[in-house]
Amino acid sequence: MDELNRKSVEDFKQADKKRVIVVLDNIRSMHNVGSVFRTSDAFLIEAICLCGYTPQPPHRDINKTALGATETVDWLYFDKTADAIAVLKTKGYKVYAVEQVKDSISLQNVPANNEAIAVIFGNEVEGVDDEVLKLVDGTIEIPQLGMKHSLNISVAAGIVLWKLVWG
Repeated sequence: MDELNRKSVEDFKQADKKRVIVVLDNIRSMHNVGSVFRTSDAFLIEAICLCGYTPQPPHRDINKTALGATETVDWLYFDKTADAIAVLKTKGYKVYAVEQVKDSISLQNVPANNEAIAVIFGNEVEGVDDEVLKLVDGTIEIPQLGMKHSLNISVAAGIVLWKLVWG
């Protein structure tokens, strides 16, 4: 394990983070929440905003997939996703929803840059709430070629965060 050069919790907390914040809009699955924490740790994401009825740590079902990432990745809770968006915008973040809607930007066309960005992932069944979509700066869509046109939120988060971090 030493050969993997893993950061300690303290090293992670002190590390320069990517100017990316994940917003979870009414996610119901604790396993999905834990997976997003784990992916956010892997990519040194700045923080996660848990909104609405999205489960919050500590919980054993979140920890089951987070594998300790709830101890490294900072997180905040908001009753309403709209409140999280308002706070993020005042801090200079561009806010994008990951959703299949008219005029969305295909993920491969999202420009690589160092601007502060927040990405919203929506409910497993309903997606990002329509009222939330009215508040964002744009939408990002993951192109898909098969019969199914949706991905599990934890998979979508992994794909989008990789692109935002590594371009």
